[in-house]
Amino acid sequence: MQKSGTTGSKLHCRHMESPVEQSLSRPSSRPSGFLSARIALPRCFVLLSLLCGQLSFGGVSIDIQGLDPELGAAVKASLDLEQYANRDISSVQAERLMLRGQDQIREALEPYGYYSARATGTLQPPDDKGQYRVAYEVERGEPVIVRATAVVVDGTGAELPATRSAIESFQPRSGERMDHGVYEGSKSRIDNTLKYAGFFDANLQRRKVSVSRASKTADIDLAWDSGPRYRFGPTQFSTAQFPDQFLQRYVPWQPDAYYSTEQLLTLQQRLVDADYFSTVSVQPDLDKKADGHVPIEALLIPAKRTVYKAGAYVSTDTGPGGKLGVERRWLNDRGHKLGADVEYSQRLQEFSTSYRIPRPGERNRNYTIAAGYRDETTDSSRSKTARIGASEVLDQWHGYTRTLSLQYLNGDFEIANEQGSSSLLYAEALLTRKRADDILFPTRGYALTYGLRVAQEGLLSDTSLAQIRAEAKWIRPVTQRSRAILRAAAGAMTVDDFDALPPELRFFAGGDRSVRGFDYQQIGETNASGGVIGGKYLLSASTEYEHFFLRDWGGAAFVDAGDAFSTELKANVSVGLGVRWRSPVGLVRLDVAKPVITDLEDSVRIHITIGPDL
Repeated sequence: MQKSGTTGSKLHCRHMESPVEQSLSRPSSRPSGFLSARIALPRCFVLLSLLCGQLSFGGVSIDIQGLDPELGAAVKASLDLEQYANRDISSVQAERLMLRGQDQIREALEPYGYYSARATGTLQPPDDKGQYRVAYEVERGEPVIVRATAVVVDGTGAELPATRSAIESFQPRSGERMDHGVYEGSKSRIDNTLKYAGFFDANLQRRKVSVSRASKTADIDLAWDSGPRYRFGPTQFSTAQFPDQFLQRYVPWQPDAYYSTEQLLTLQQRLVDADYFSTVSVQPDLDKKADGHVPIEALLIPAKRTVYKAGAYVSTDTGPGGKLGVERRWLNDRGHKLGADVEYSQRLQEFSTSYRIPRPGERNRNYTIAAGYRDETTDSSRSKTARIGASEVLDQWHGYTRTLSLQYLNGDFEIANEQGSSSLLYAEALLTRKRADDILFPTRGYALTYGLRVAQEGLLSDTSLAQIRAEAKWIRPVTQRSRAILRAAAGAMTVDDFDALPPELRFFAGGDRSVRGFDYQQIGETNASGGVIGGKYLLSASTEYEHFFLRDWGGAAFVDAGDAFSTELKANVSVGLGVRWRSPVGLVRLDVAKPVITDLEDSVRIHITIGPDL
């Protein structure tokens, strides 16, 4: 690692060369010498003011003309007079503060590049409510324009792509208005980029902004010395319920790697996701940095070891129901977990238990052994199946969470008045990805799921099967109070004996989260008696628009379409309206939908769902 200095590399961003005309030093223009009303005794002040007829109890309103709303609000907030919007004020005070406000407006506009602004104020007598009104007419004048910008980083920090990007995007540029807020933001971005990459000794050696009032121009001159780049030192974990050897496996960087804030955040997120700790704090110990290395301190506070869960829900797919669960967050010093869940509703009863073995490391993995029993009833089917399986979950696989599993199903079912039984051993692969700007109520985000199942007849399976499926959901803002929601799903399979498949491995459409306006799993291929038996293929899509008229209440309009089929696609289309409520337990959706294109029963249906969008 090369020390910075005259031998280091140098990166420049210079729009043009120009001499510095004048360094601005702005004296304070605030008037002084008046006596604050707070100096006198309150009782004497009230008495004297009443005698003089100068006391009003209505406060003061301020109107600023000549500025756009955003700039006007910023300027208004800088006025001393603003403090008296809802406070007692006398006519003498109002007059004095109004005059002071003229200077304060001029000063407040300078950081936005307006150095020749003028403000004229007038004070109107109090109205019938005793409120004064102060009106300001503001002329911003010509703004100061940046004439030259020179930004230099000396040392090895200049070689980082992030540093080059921060310099190239520096604002304000030559020819733009001199906005000091934008300037400070760009300066901080370069400084933070160096710090985040481990240049803790980075020093801003030259910082100069020269403004010429006469020519209305400004010159910017900045220069950093990046200094040496530090590497990760030892990671020290506070006393916790696990041995240090186990915790060290969560560290994502290699020994002696260059320091990176991104890697530090990755370690913190891994420890949070492990669900062993109530508090996680990971910080560099800058006071102990030495010899080009900075040690890392990780504060861990154990969470409650056993967690009990309970919840109730309402869904038109399964009817009202509830869930109970218990989880032992760690069973031993290797972090193994044990959990069990029970779900009971009008149409679904399910029990499951799982044993999870974490394998933290450069690529976090979890191994799970699970077993369960499921009893589900729909309008067209009834199934009772037992399941046992083993899976491996890899957190980061090309941006996805990857799940590989081996599942065994065995049970009886009745579908469209036809009895059946099934024994099926299949391998399954899942890829999932979810991004959202807000977990409970995203305005921008998406969720993707891709799945593959494969079974071979004779290997504990009654039939051979190859099945693929994909689901996607996108959420995008339309206006500040509205959003668009798009959904799509597709699936296909090849199977030797379709009748040997239990209902949960067949494709159906219809229901709260599929094609609304139809009952749960109402859409599918039919047998000779007209009963729905599902299909080998699935296609569905939905377009929805939501607008919130109040903070927590809104409405929705949507169009859904889809079909589950084995021979011929016959799209079923529905339209509907809905009500949305952002409740404390999640978004509540009440939808009323009606089929408009279908060969099935045409009736209006109500759908109720509660829970997150993604």
